[in-house]
Amino acid sequence: MSMSRRWKLSAACLAGLLTGGLLGQLAGGHVATGVATVAVAEIVLLLTRERHPMRSIMTTTTAAAKHKRLMTRTHRLASSLRDLRRTASQLPDAVVLLDPDQRVRWFNHAAENLLGLRSPDDRGAPLEQRLQASELADWLRQDEHEPLHDTVAPGRPDSQISVSLLPFGRRQQVLLARDTSHVTRLEQMRRDFVANVSHELRTPLTVIHGYLELLDPEDAPALAPVLGEMRAQSRRMGQIVEDLLTLSRLETQHHVEDERVPMAPLLATLRKEAEALSQGRHTIVVEADAGLDLLGSSKDLHSALSNLVSNAVRYTPAGGTITIRWRRTPEGASYSVSDTGYGIPASHLSRLTERFYRVSSSRSRGTGGTGLGLSIVKHVLNLHQARLGIESEPGRGSTFSCHFGPERLLAPARSHDET
Repeated sequence: MSMSRRWKLSAACLAGLLTGGLLGQLAGGHVATGVATVAVAEIVLLLTRERHPMRSIMTTTTAAAKHKRLMTRTHRLASSLRDLRRTASQLPDAVVLLDPDQRVRWFNHAAENLLGLRSPDDRGAPLEQRLQASELADWLRQDEHEPLHDTVAPGRPDSQISVSLLPFGRRQQVLLARDTSHVTRLEQMRRDFVANVSHELRTPLTVIHGYLELLDPEDAPALAPVLGEMRAQSRRMGQIVEDLLTLSRLETQHHVEDERVPMAPLLATLRKEAEALSQGRHTIVVEADAGLDLLGSSKDLHSALSNLVSNAVRYTPAGGTITIRWRRTPEGASYSVSDTGYGIPASHLSRLTERFYRVSSSRSRGTGGTGLGLSIVKHVLNLHQARLGIESEPGRGSTFSCHFGPERLLAPARSHDET
């Protein structure tokens, strides 16, 4: 406020007080009352005049504080984003951010190495166009993007990658690619080792078993129990070697030579094998109303289906029932083997197809199992685009089912005797 305005305000206030005193004198000699009344009025007026500038100052201060807090949060968020981008750039896995049209918005250094993308040329370009010479382009054109495993890396032809596409933000997507070359090499080394060791063991085991068969227990009655146990264990070791060789072959096999597999004679063979293994200790039942044959490898399918039957016989106490079923289902057809055996706790079901996994080691060895049968079944079914289902309850038995899709089903061939 300027000096002249202050003098004018002071003079006005003094004049008001004098006027109040004069009016109080005229109203009955109450000078003090008049002066006090005018003083109160002047104070109220002055406070009213000063309220608006104070409100403006307070508003300005509050806005400044809000702006400061907003700027602080903005700087903090920008710093976090920089840290996140820096971290993503150093990831060993390729990361590509795509817009709703699958155009490249951002990618890290690993994407340049594995996918062959180049910055800044490929930013804003359709990813499918940049990868058109690889298997990834066909995969990106699909409506549903299941993870793609063991495909050649576009940016590094001597490497293999696994790729997945995940939703992100508003209609955006993130492509992740991981180099799996070292895992593939380790798996190949493991398969080669198992195959080589199995081949090397086959010959000496055959020789040992042959000599054991030549020894007659009657020539040395005291050694009869020992010879019997040695023969049993050599047969078991021979079976393990054969199963390992079968697994090694199945793991390196990517398709089967398709042929018609007549199910009626195969089921009859499975029943005879079950009765021979059971030796009259179980009831064997076959229920076949599917009226269908299978398309696939006769040898491999017989091996897988026979494994399920032999397992049921081995793990079912005497007096139990083994039921073999071949039925149509809404999804195709199902081959199943049910038993009234010991059953399997739920905690073990997910691991039954692992190599050498045993629910009970003592029981498996006592029944002659190798621990490889269900692994063989799983690999055979995978080659036939089928799946294995397991249902079991301790004390009430188990059911192992092989579910085949319609592409593997054939109508039974007409016999030559039919007219």
